[in-house]
Amino acid sequence: MLAQTVRRSLLEARSILPPTFLLPFRARITTASHTLETANTVPESLLRPGQHIAEDLKEKTQLPKDTKNAPLTPSTPSPAVPSQQPPNTPQTTEQSSPLTPQIRKLLPLLHSQAPHYMTLHIHGHPYLLTAGDTLRLPFLMPRVQPGDILRLNRATHIGSRDFTLKAPEPAKGTRDAPKKVFYLDERLFECRATVVGVESEPMRVKEKTKRRMRHVRRVKSKHRFTVLKISEVRVKGLEEYERAVGA
Repeated sequence: MLAQTVRRSLLEARSILPPTFLLPFRARITTASHTLETANTVPESLLRPGQHIAEDLKEKTQLPKDTKNAPLTPSTPSPAVPSQQPPNTPQTTEQSSPLTPQIRKLLPLLHSQAPHYMTLHIHGHPYLLTAGDTLRLPFLMPRVQPGDILRLNRATHIGSRDFTLKAPEPAKGTRDAPKKVFYLDERLFECRATVVGVESEPMRVKEKTKRRMRHVRRVKSKHRFTVLKISEVRVKGLEEYERAVGA
């Protein structure tokens, strides 16, 4: 009866223990105390088991007692700083003058041959204009009133019957940089326009329906346009342009 009880207790204990393949192969036993008393000191090798420092290396790295509080001096001398530095010489950049020899030669011919025409850009739209033309813009220009005089200073072409002054070709746009348009120097010419008034188109009604829907939606639109009168188109002479450029 006693043997059966002992055997049953051994079997129960064996069933409680984990399987042998989950047990560690080697147990680490340390003699460090886990109490919070300050008197018990733990060796450094047990606190940092992954870092083993040789005794002779510790002796080499430790400073003697006399030099612990001494200030540190650099082992290598610092480079000598020159007493006088050379003065900073300003960099001069050469800027190309807008008054080229070709303009000096052909601008008097263009100036003497009137009348002139210009290709002017207003809000990104090009218009071929001459003096006395009436221009109805395809939009309502903001912040202008009838009677205002506007100076148009973005031109890509200035021409007469036999001569034409042309700006460089526009640069094609890319995904990163948009298209860039080059204009002529605004000191070459004078172009003024007078705001005549505002025109409005007749009321337009557009019916909008959807498929298989009986509801009909009516959209009303009545656009307004700004009207300009080109009052002056003049090409400056060579002497006047030189004074404006400062050559």
